[in-house]
Amino acid sequence: MKAVISAYRGSHNTQHNNQMILVPENSASREDAEKLSGKKAIWTSSSGKKIEGIITKPHGNKGAVRVRFDKGGLPGQALGTEMIIE
Repeated sequence: MKAVISAYRGSHNTQHNNQMILVPENSASREDAEKLSGKKAIWTSSSGKKIEGIITKPHGNKGAVRVRFDKGGLPGQALGTEMIIE
């Protein structure tokens, strides 16, 4: 399943660089997003490097999910690109 990277997770004062918000293509509600919890999300850079994260929980009521990465997370160039959910 494909998903688009929407943003870093954060508030007005804080940004969590190791967590991102994804919008899966076939997820339109919170119930659909809850089914994806625990799955892997893989982002491939233009150089072929793969970075893996784990979907932790839904984000909001419109089907978005939160993804947690180890250490540094994803670079800013990843915003708006696609990820694969396995």
